[in-house]
Amino acid sequence: MMKTVLKMAGLAGVLALALLLAVVAGDYGPWYFAWLVGTTMIILIAAAGAVLLESQIGSRGERAEF
Repeated sequence: MMKTVLKMAGLAGVLALALLLAVVAGDYGPWYFAWLVGTTMIILIAAAGAVLLESQIGSRGERAEF
């Protein structure tokens, strides 16, 4: 029961923060949203590329030297 209450309180806090950011951003909201999503995607794609490179190097039995 308490866990559910804490989850709901956390989600309410996130919602309040999102509404505050939406009001402060105003007309620039979509630009900021696209910037945040794009930056996150670039970081995730770069990390996935690093993992793939590491696994390719590891499967050949070579030692990675950076």
